[in-house]
Amino acid sequence: MLRKIAYIVARLAAAFIMGQTLYFKFTGSPESMYIFKMVGMEPWGRWLIGIMELIASVLILIPRTAWAGGLLAVGLMVGAIGMHLTILGIEVMDDKGQLFYYALIVFLSGLFVVFNNKDKILNEVLPKILNRK
Repeated sequence: MLRKIAYIVARLAAAFIMGQTLYFKFTGSPESMYIFKMVGMEPWGRWLIGIMELIASVLILIPRTAWAGGLLAVGLMVGAIGMHLTILGIEVMDDKGQLFYYALIVFLSGLFVVFNNKDKILNEVLPKILNRK
C-alpha cells in the first residue's frame, strides 16, 4: 500500500514540477532565456525541452504510459543536472539552487516510476520494440 502511494506521489510530483516550469519556458521568462542562452540553446532548445517536458508530464500521469513518461523525465533531467554541474552551477540567478533541486526531484521520481514499471518495460515494451522489422 505504501509503495502504491509513493508511486502515485512520484508521478504527481514529476508531472507537477515539469508542468509548472512550462509557463516560464514558453513565455520566455528572463531566467529561462538566461539558462538556455548560457548553454547555447536559446531559443530553439527552450521550446524543444518545453515540448518534451510537456509530453513527459502527460505520459507520466497516464497509468498505461507512466513508464514512458518516467524514462523521458529521467533523460531530460540527466541533461538538466548535467548542465547545472558543468555550465550553470547549482545556483542560477540567485535561485538558491531551486531549479537544480527540482531537477533532482524529477530525476528521482522518474527513476522510481521506471523501477516500478521494470517488468512491463522488460517483458512487454522491449520485446515489441526488438521484434519490429
